[in-house]
Amino acid sequence: MSRIGRLPIKLPKEAKVTIDGQKFSVQGPKGKMERSIHPKIKIQQDGDVLTVTRSDDSKPTRALHGLTRALIANMVHGVTQGFKRELIVTGVGYKVEVKGKTLVLNLGYSHPIDFPLPEGISAKVDTQKETRIVLEGYDKALLGLTASRIRAFRPPEPYKGKGVRYADEVIIRKAGKAAAK
Repeated sequence: MSRIGRLPIKLPKEAKVTIDGQKFSVQGPKGKMERSIHPKIKIQQDGDVLTVTRSDDSKPTRALHGLTRALIANMVHGVTQGFKRELIVTGVGYKVEVKGKTLVLNLGYSHPIDFPLPEGISAKVDTQKETRIVLEGYDKALLGLTASRIRAFRPPEPYKGKGVRYADEVIIRKAGKAAAK
């Protein structure tokens, strides 16, 4: 049996789960999410515990078992507590500000970049010692996609470390030409 798939999912009090055939939906204080489940995967609810089972032991079904359990656990966690992703903007003159539901990025180009935030994602900018963008949302996949799109505007470069990077990302720095002498 799958090591991930066999783990039960504990439901918080504020999560309301609906299982309608192959349609799974969960609602919480942060939002509501739905997902259709593969026919070979079954979800049972016993009180405040969800268990995911599979119909056979074929390799694709085993892979779907663990994947489905992880997706459902992320949905439950997202609608109750939410997810957070931090980006750091490094560079002279680089700045970021939030205007309504739009992120305005000045990243050394001749023009500012207006990035509209998707529905369900919010952003805060902290400019203490370095510009830090904090993205929050209940959909983990959409949050990661939004963070990667913002990072793609100016990925960090290895010589001076300028650009947009994840807060937990380590940039391996290279020596410049002056080190060759």
